[in-house]
Amino acid sequence: MARRVRHGQRPRALLRGPQGGTHQAPGTTTGNAALLDAFTEHQAPTPEERVGAAPLLLFRAVSRNGKVKGFVEFCGLGVIERAERIVQWAGHEHTTFTNFVYDIALIDLTAENDQVDWDWITARRTPTVSDQESLAKAPRAWREWVKRGNSALPRVRRRVARARVTKVRDQHPAPGSQRDDDLRFIYEQFDKRKHDFEAVASAVAARVLRGSGHNYREGWITQRSGDGGTDFVGRIDLGSGLAGTSLVVLGQAKCIRPDNLVSAEQIARVVARLRRGWIGIYVTTGAFSEPAQLEMVEDQYPIVLINGLDLARELRSMARDDHGNDLEACLHHILYAQGVPITSRRPEEILLQ
Repeated sequence: MARRVRHGQRPRALLRGPQGGTHQAPGTTTGNAALLDAFTEHQAPTPEERVGAAPLLLFRAVSRNGKVKGFVEFCGLGVIERAERIVQWAGHEHTTFTNFVYDIALIDLTAENDQVDWDWITARRTPTVSDQESLAKAPRAWREWVKRGNSALPRVRRRVARARVTKVRDQHPAPGSQRDDDLRFIYEQFDKRKHDFEAVASAVAARVLRGSGHNYREGWITQRSGDGGTDFVGRIDLGSGLAGTSLVVLGQAKCIRPDNLVSAEQIARVVARLRRGWIGIYVTTGAFSEPAQLEMVEDQYPIVLINGLDLARELRSMARDDHGNDLEACLHHILYAQGVPITSRRPEEILLQ
């Protein structure tokens, strides 16, 4: 089965015909017949009929350790919204055959931590368990769909933006781990030296952006007063010559308690300072709230977020690569030997360097 995504959240399933076409009538092949039966159930007009509808569990192939076959990843729980009959080309002789393409709505599993309780599937397969009894084990959004039908899909459909949101607990190092010790050490070093932390944030931002393949240049650290809320400035160069351009990078650094959160309002204040062709980067010892991340994704804010866990990981990596794994020596080098100037210049001046 091949899949493609339309409108960012609606996978389309296309069952491929065999090389050179098929002699079977459309809809009678095993895969299409099963999906058409499911489609009929998913379009049922009453809750009594929908309660027995077959849920679609969607997977995609992934690679593991260089192997591209034999591994799958769970993508979600689906309801077929639409089935369309099409004609496809097949084979080197360009023969045609009739097939079906399906629009599938993915159901929101946020309440279940993006997981499906297999007890629900087992209950559905057990003859002695009624449909209503098995429904009690179903995900909350699925139960809502059974009750309301396809009119509920706008409310229960999975929001793709949520897939790009990192839960707060996943932004914290494991308690007692080296990352946890490193993050606490970093916070204690700069809790009373917020301006010094800006130099560290600038260095980490440079490492992250360069590690992503960007040609990034550090500019300067802003002075304590009159910086307009910007803590450091940098530049990303794309292409070269007439085929090149540069982007101003405005950096924000927040040394806060590792268990504290950066809010949506705080990120929005950084975004408000951006001009066309500029991007932001926010570096903190804390974590970013889930509403803040969701707003950033949905409003397409041009900003990069580096939380405390990522900060500790990058600094430990820098210490290991260049300072004999001595984190304190790494921080000392950033502050006193890195050579990034402190100035109150306008951000756009970075484009003239």
